[in-house]
Amino acid sequence: MEKIIECVPNFSEGRDKRVIEAIVHAAASMPGAYVLHTDSGEAANRTVVTFAGEPEAVAEAAFRAVKTAAERIDMRRQTGEHPRIGATDVLPLVPVRGVSLAECAGLARRLAERVGGELGIPVYCYEAAASAPYRKGLESCRRGEYEGLRAKLEDPAWRPDFGPAVWHESVARTGASVIGARNFLGAVNFNLAPTDDRAGDLAVAKAIAKEIRAASGSDWSLPGVKAIGWWIGEYGFAQVSTNLTDMRATGLAQAYGAVSAAARRYGRSVTGTEVIGLLPQWALDDAGRCFGDSGDGATAAAIRGLGLDTMRSQGRVFDPDEKIVERVLAAKVTRKVPR
Repeated sequence: MEKIIECVPNFSEGRDKRVIEAIVHAAASMPGAYVLHTDSGEAANRTVVTFAGEPEAVAEAAFRAVKTAAERIDMRRQTGEHPRIGATDVLPLVPVRGVSLAECAGLARRLAERVGGELGIPVYCYEAAASAPYRKGLESCRRGEYEGLRAKLEDPAWRPDFGPAVWHESVARTGASVIGARNFLGAVNFNLAPTDDRAGDLAVAKAIAKEIRAASGSDWSLPGVKAIGWWIGEYGFAQVSTNLTDMRATGLAQAYGAVSAAARRYGRSVTGTEVIGLLPQWALDDAGRCFGDSGDGATAAAIRGLGLDTMRSQGRVFDPDEKIVERVLAAKVTRKVPR
């Protein structure tokens, strides 16, 4: 396979296994597209599905998954900790091999046009596929979330790139979607040690997130980092949830160090790290070198240094063979292992 892209859609359902399985099955039903990983969170009420393969096959798999989500998820009843604007909240295409970011952007816009036209879902295009600079950021496209979508559609500045710009029953059910193209992004959550003060823990997580996000302009802001603080009831502790949009500028070790330093300023500590979805091998290698290789390899050093093995009691095990994109691709794409 000479050309490979990855798709990492985020669906606004993390609790109903039947709905999740139907979405995953829809993506996997397309020959040439391979589901690599599925990651669901009950508190966030969100599922991240990662699949990869030939560009046109991945685009078709994405359309099938979006269609199934629209049929199975009713946004009028959806609640969860994670910001969202629709049943398929955000859907990025990511170049992996033999494909440029610009090519992914063109494919993303064609997919968005089809989702808007055939499924009747309002679509905003973001990042490399954005139609205007102010639409490039996901947070801008999603601002107001689902609850503010009706008003957003009435704003001429926020007319969807594709699909209906009028609120009606179908849109009320599906919400909108944000579709685009980007490079690899690390979705990484840093766990704060719980205290007897749950409200205080949450406040600290939010304060740390505000300090480190790139947009804050603070003395502690990190380039390419988006962050929010939240409480995860199923885990029993607060997290600083980050998107590392440029892991060459701010890698795993740098983000971990910054969050840990901020936590200490507030009298708290970081106990470990949770990775959502997949990471490229080089990101673990960079982190491992920062923490110091003890002779068992950079990946093992990164797992120790980041505390990726500290969430076993929460059922969150970091298995490199299942969480590093090159390893999963080698097993499921290069070797043609059945999906």
